[in-house]
Amino acid sequence: MSHGVAAMAFLAGLIGLGLAGCSGTAGVYNSGDEAANGSRSGVEATPEAHAGATPDQKWTHCTPGARSKDITAMTPDTNTSLTIGAFNGWDESWATAGLIKQVLKKDGYTVTIKGFDAGVGYQATAGGDIDIITDSWLPVTQAGYIRKYGPKLENLGCWYDNAKLTIAVNKNSPAHSIADLKKTGSAYGNVIYSIEPGAEMTKTIANQTLPMYGLSNITLKTSSTPAMLAQLQKATKAGSNVAVTLWRPHWAYDAYPVRDLDDPKNAISNAELIYSFGRPGFEKDHPKAAQLIRNLAIDDAHLSSLEHLMVDTTKRGGQQDTAISRWMADNPDWVHDWLTGRLGPR
Repeated sequence: MSHGVAAMAFLAGLIGLGLAGCSGTAGVYNSGDEAANGSRSGVEATPEAHAGATPDQKWTHCTPGARSKDITAMTPDTNTSLTIGAFNGWDESWATAGLIKQVLKKDGYTVTIKGFDAGVGYQATAGGDIDIITDSWLPVTQAGYIRKYGPKLENLGCWYDNAKLTIAVNKNSPAHSIADLKKTGSAYGNVIYSIEPGAEMTKTIANQTLPMYGLSNITLKTSSTPAMLAQLQKATKAGSNVAVTLWRPHWAYDAYPVRDLDDPKNAISNAELIYSFGRPGFEKDHPKAAQLIRNLAIDDAHLSSLEHLMVDTTKRGGQQDTAISRWMADNPDWVHDWLTGRLGPR
């Protein structure tokens, strides 16, 4: 197995422990929709999810926002009742579901967002109980679910192309690649702050990344996801150098002045794509809603800022719908480009 494939298999395992993309807190589940508190829990550790450790080559090539077109003149769908499945603990899942809900509500739709563990969400969508899901990581992390349920799902395109594991540092620190830590490690106290010791991400960096770069000078300090984020906040607030394990998408990229270290040996993780899928017959029943989803393409800056606002709002006791409405009001050009099909390739 190549390092790239092995690294993406490790990403699948990380997701299985409920850590990739989590907010490190209770998350963004403080809405009127049927959402569950918690993180990305055990369902991804099932055999069908582990079947995704081998890349499904069918899903390796996709351009976010491909097949976009202007929907502003489209007639609203006759069937205006829609249910979106969001994966418990996956912030980007709730963010995209919330964006779609806000747009369709203005067109008179009744939109419900229901929280599921990923495997249940796939099953419900394939069975027609859920209309769409928007957080399918491919070609590796959720390939097992696609192999099982994919024949019954309608591919509505991908909207994000940079889902990966990283080592991140504060922006004004000396290292620019993982290899640089061999000479500049002392600037970071020769420590990388990681998450839970049992997480596959931690194992990958300890057993693969550090040896590949010869970083015998670096200690990988494990604790928990909240503790890692607290260390990141503390260091960046104090103006100190810090190195942490992180992943994209994540709200921390908007909350703190951090950047990823280059990984020229591809020793951590290849970037994956995030797709949306509909139930059987969804596009025929909801052509305008389907096109809205096809138009979606979000870059790191917009996604991390949206997730950050959602996490911050819910921490303060607010509702995620309020946060999403505010974000859309603050980003009218992005919303306009989404509706007119200009987020994708031109």
